[in-house]
Amino acid sequence: MADQKTIDQRVKEIIVNQLNVNEEQITPQASFLDDLGADSLDTVELIMAFEEEFKDEIKGEIPESDAEKLQTVGDVTAYIQNKAGKK
Repeated sequence: MADQKTIDQRVKEIIVNQLNVNEEQITPQASFLDDLGADSLDTVELIMAFEEEFKDEIKGEIPESDAEKLQTVGDVTAYIQNKAGKK
């Protein structure tokens, strides 16, 4: 199972690459829409990137009903950790 630091770092790298933001802007409380300047297309692309990067941990795709709840960096990290723990 991946440890938290590894998941945190991988999530940050995806966000930096997808949204072209500085890593310092990425905190657990940072909202993709309000704090990191993402629009709805960006959030879809982020979810797809998270699915690809964490396919082993989450065992497939992130259901749309779950994706809608992933509003902050911390939401994503917690979701992936939760899924990784349910192997």
